[in-house]
Amino acid sequence: MAYRTRTRRSASSFFAGMSLTNSIIFVNVAVFLIYWIAAVFSNSLWSYIFLTPSLLFSGYFWTLITSMFLHVWVFHLFVNMFSLFFLGNFLERIIGRKRFFWVYIISGAIGGLFFAAFTYIGLYIPRGDFLFGIPSASAIGASGALFGLVGVLALLVPYKKVYFLAGPLLLIILQFVFINVLPVPLQTPVSVAITVLLFLMIFSIFSTNRMLRSLALPLQLSFWAVPIVAIIPLFIIGFFVDLPIGNTAHLGGLVVGLVYGAYLRMKYARKVALLNRLI
Repeated sequence: MAYRTRTRRSASSFFAGMSLTNSIIFVNVAVFLIYWIAAVFSNSLWSYIFLTPSLLFSGYFWTLITSMFLHVWVFHLFVNMFSLFFLGNFLERIIGRKRFFWVYIISGAIGGLFFAAFTYIGLYIPRGDFLFGIPSASAIGASGALFGLVGVLALLVPYKKVYFLAGPLLLIILQFVFINVLPVPLQTPVSVAITVLLFLMIFSIFSTNRMLRSLALPLQLSFWAVPIVAIIPLFIIGFFVDLPIGNTAHLGGLVVGLVYGAYLRMKYARKVALLNRLI
């Protein structure tokens, strides 16, 4: 009995020592590993936890939450958790754990709802399947929640400078363009080469060498400009290229963040003004 008590206390202190942001990252990584192990034994597991609009509106409402903690492949997980580490820890220090938790969860859920709703709207819009996807398509990932954090920061600290890595985004778009035009034998080696280059780009920003850092095409932007640069170009490109990116989920999460950020800015006007002077 004493051993069990110590074990519980140890596990509790493990998470207590983390920021909520880092705890969410831990959960995402754990869920990623568990899912891909479980998927070996069940081919239909995805239908119960991925966000599929046709299933969501048939009663699979829990997938608005479960899909937030799932990722397609290692790079997808890495990019989202890399972004969450910096954005989340920064915002959590500003608004606190409880507010951060609800912003993250609600942004992710509403982002998923936007994605699902727009797949049906797209049925009546020219090239809507390219722009919004189709009701039978599934979506997973934390990006809707991440754009909620961006939305809050865009209102609370609009002029705070942040680096937006344009290089990886452009490479991801090129990767899916190449898949559609290259012969089948070349698709796998090209995808592997692009994935390796993506990792190099991201890690290059930590280099002290200016030329190496420029590999990732880092753009220094104010927080208010990040949503514009991250969302609008994808809608434009998505009109011509069928990108596997849930841009409407990004938009939904952003809307939640902007609304909550506006509320905090009005309610705590003096604190927000002081925050902006300090940073």
